[in-house]
Amino acid sequence: MRPGLGRMILGAAGTICLCLLGTVFAKGQAPAQEGAAQKPLLAEQAFKNIQVLKGVPVDEFMETMGFFAASTGMNCTDCHTEASGGDWAKYADDTPLKQKARMMILMVNALNRSSFAGKRMVTCWTCHRGTTGPRVIPDFSIQYSDMWDAEPDEFVGRTGGPSVDQVLGKYIQALGGAQSVSNLTSFVGKGTYEGYDTGFDKVPVDVLAKAPDMRATIVHLPDGDDTTTFDGQLGWLAAPGRPLPVMELTGGELEGAKIEAELAFPARIQQALTDWRVDSTRIDNKDVPVLQGRLTPGGLPVKLYFDSASGLLVRLIHYSNTPVGVVPTEIDYSDYRDVSGVKMPFHWVVTWTDGRSTTELTSIQPNVTIDAAKFNRPVPSATTQR
Repeated sequence: MRPGLGRMILGAAGTICLCLLGTVFAKGQAPAQEGAAQKPLLAEQAFKNIQVLKGVPVDEFMETMGFFAASTGMNCTDCHTEASGGDWAKYADDTPLKQKARMMILMVNALNRSSFAGKRMVTCWTCHRGTTGPRVIPDFSIQYSDMWDAEPDEFVGRTGGPSVDQVLGKYIQALGGAQSVSNLTSFVGKGTYEGYDTGFDKVPVDVLAKAPDMRATIVHLPDGDDTTTFDGQLGWLAAPGRPLPVMELTGGELEGAKIEAELAFPARIQQALTDWRVDSTRIDNKDVPVLQGRLTPGGLPVKLYFDSASGLLVRLIHYSNTPVGVVPTEIDYSDYRDVSGVKMPFHWVVTWTDGRSTTELTSIQPNVTIDAAKFNRPVPSATTQR
């Protein structure tokens, strides 16, 4: 799970449209609903002036803002005002662009209902594709380029290549063999993290994991820890500079946290996913086998990409559903090193609609005792709660 989801909005160079539909933190409402037993906090409970995206959990609402940013190439202050870059209250002010966004959401929903029986076939990305205005004239540089065919949203699978068993078997063997992989029951990694939320300065990071599926990432920022935890069932994010001290993960965000935790101990990855399909694509002009599965029947796909020579995992893509479209998260793994007989990645890059981050570990201690409480709902630091 990526740290700092949506925490960098107040920076002058903010990269996402946090409150495109006009929101500000609704003070006094969040504390009563932050307990793990409560239902996820909804956007209209956490923010003011929500007019269209009601009934959406806060983390899904944040992902929706990322989808707008990716589709239009715009950031927070493009849709709000320059003053909103340093004042949460200003995000509630209406602007012509926010009013236009509400109209466009209703238009897209109407198109999908009337022309596609309610199935989401048209989104912001369909027409904008990273530009503020829809592209209407054919672009010869695209039509006649030698670019590779775009990867499909979902792989249908194919025959004639390696099977799922063969690809995963080669992966486990490349890691050190089934026995060595099964012997890994926990680890603590230390290193550095950098991204938009750090101004690309490197800051310390701790990564903790405990079998079979618990994981925590703690980024030590100057103004407080940015903590993401998953306890095997539930997940949370606590970060400074955000309107909510702790945000519960739901939907695709929660599934993403789960699959990342499962991959920390990959001996049982084949059982964790269903509806497996095998295909191939290209990364850096090289053919790579791809496995696609699902955490839940009929759910969004999870894609695993493997180096054809070494058999090691080089990329993971998982998805989150939002009211306006599906948001991908891509993680690229490299620098595998031997840790007590198991090869583990010491470097990974996370790319999503709200930004990109890089984690580089300098050490990993395997099979250490970790208190399960480390993966519970994080307690924000004093600076995080300011």
